[in-house]
Amino acid sequence: MKKPFPHSTISVCHEIWPGDIGYITYMHAVLYAPEQGWDHTFEAYVAVPLSEFARSKSSREKIWILEDDDRIAGSVAIVKRAEEEAQLRWLLLEPEIRGRGFGRWLVEEALDFSRDMGYESIVLWTAESLPIAEKLYRSVGFEQILRVRHERWGSIVNEVKYRLVL
Repeated sequence: MKKPFPHSTISVCHEIWPGDIGYITYMHAVLYAPEQGWDHTFEAYVAVPLSEFARSKSSREKIWILEDDDRIAGSVAIVKRAEEEAQLRWLLLEPEIRGRGFGRWLVEEALDFSRDMGYESIVLWTAESLPIAEKLYRSVGFEQILRVRHERWGSIVNEVKYRLVL
């Protein structure tokens, strides 16, 4: 069921429909390749766990898919890592809807869901080259717990792990 945002063509859906997994994977690949210089291996990095998530029937996992006139424009998900810990994954917005509060809304919805599910903490991985995302995560209480520099996705990437105690 879609929930529209007031005064917007954007709506949110929690159901996965045929093509959604492929399209979300595609969005990650085509947006991050030019923005970050990452290669096709990043697409596989997104595709494998996203397809596993799609097969999961856990009531403690959830996806938020933003749609703009029936076209996917963004996403985020909560994935169960352990009984007490969730992972925030696949936060991405099309460039044309960035800066309008949708990213913050998605993250806050994911945090609320995680609290409702009884998780004690949430972790996430991001790249240091995504400072706007890092600023958002810090603004809702995530704290950096690890930084790893390595060759990944055809580039040198500084990955950062964040954790939020609920």
